[in-house]
Amino acid sequence: MSVKRLITSTTKLKGEITVPGDKSISHRAVMFGSIADGITHVQNFLPGEDCLSSISCFRSLGAEINQNGSEVIIVGKGLGGLKKPEKTLYVGNSGTTIRLMLGILSGLPFESSLEGDESIAKRPMTRVTIPLSEMGADISGRNKGEFTPLTVKGQKLKGITYELPVASAQVKSAILLAGMQAEGTTTVVEPVKTRDHTERMIIQFGGSIERTGDKVVVNGGQNLVAANIVVPGDISSAAFFLAAGAIIPESEILLKNVGLNPTRTGIIDVLKAMGADITIEPYENGASEPAGDIRVTYSELQGTTVEGELIPRLIDEIPVIALLATQANGRTIIKDAAELKVKETNRIDTVVNELSKLGAKIEATEDGMIIDGKTNLKGGTVSAHGDHRIGMMLSIAALLCSDDVTLEQSDSVSVSYPGFFGDLYSLI
Repeated sequence: MSVKRLITSTTKLKGEITVPGDKSISHRAVMFGSIADGITHVQNFLPGEDCLSSISCFRSLGAEINQNGSEVIIVGKGLGGLKKPEKTLYVGNSGTTIRLMLGILSGLPFESSLEGDESIAKRPMTRVTIPLSEMGADISGRNKGEFTPLTVKGQKLKGITYELPVASAQVKSAILLAGMQAEGTTTVVEPVKTRDHTERMIIQFGGSIERTGDKVVVNGGQNLVAANIVVPGDISSAAFFLAAGAIIPESEILLKNVGLNPTRTGIIDVLKAMGADITIEPYENGASEPAGDIRVTYSELQGTTVEGELIPRLIDEIPVIALLATQANGRTIIKDAAELKVKETNRIDTVVNELSKLGAKIEATEDGMIIDGKTNLKGGTVSAHGDHRIGMMLSIAALLCSDDVTLEQSDSVSVSYPGFFGDLYSLI
């Protein structure tokens, strides 16, 4: 049953919050800890539904995982210690879980099957299964392996050189995880550099990987060893509060311990280009993933153009950038973002439709959106459509509306930010 939430406008937001751990890094910490030898400790893990799906899948593969809130202990058995699951691996709503697991399972000596929820069933998997098949993987499924459910029959893999047709960290990561098990060398060529959490984690778990220009190279036959992982706060979650602080008058918000990986900080670049008042205090702690505190204060924003190499660095933040644009003076153009069509929802159409209900002047294009501001938003009934990022974006939008907003499927935010509404109300 869809959960509805009534959200009332506010005059300002003040205070400080610590956003939960990074979703991408939490997923990978579970996966790498499970395929490494020894005991891995993970701090500030994100206990959202997506990451819990990763834990469930690797427990089914034989990894011993003890999760207590944001603390996780993984007794890894190494790749050779994983076993054939007794039932279908269920990934829930998590595209990261299924796509990265395909890379791991392709080289293991047993058969396994994967499926997810209705959203996952609509998301294309051939972008992963095609390169893995070139490596020798045996993956079958609905519509010739394009959609779940999928079955993987583990094989001996061989290294390949693969040019990514789309900028996707999930596809890159799946190939690298398969490449670590393959005979020879695997090279991934990126059209644009995408988030590099997998590469950093390979090194943190004692593996080796090299980057030269647009090429990422990994050798096969690697064995990983356990590590201690401290997950920084998720900048994709912080983005909603960065936007709120920038567009709600008289607001000032301090966000603590936010991940500042340069492949993820496109949202900060866009905010600065729009004239937002932002200051960053980076931590000097030597961690593999940079982090720091971010302070945002309300200011008048100007429209901008978001395109090109910037897009992979903020693909998950585009819904909230669209909201920012409704409150900026002039026109904002978002393009080169066709990847949004194959997220949890078609985020181009969903953002345009839902913000239009609130009075935004926004239109969809083939690869993005055009937004004209500054617009006074009105109340009404909107829906997250089961997409956590749409739900959080609409919650921030509701704070600006002249009348109350009813948000349907508000429970979807728990996928990546279980405590979102509590943190939001703490600032009002």
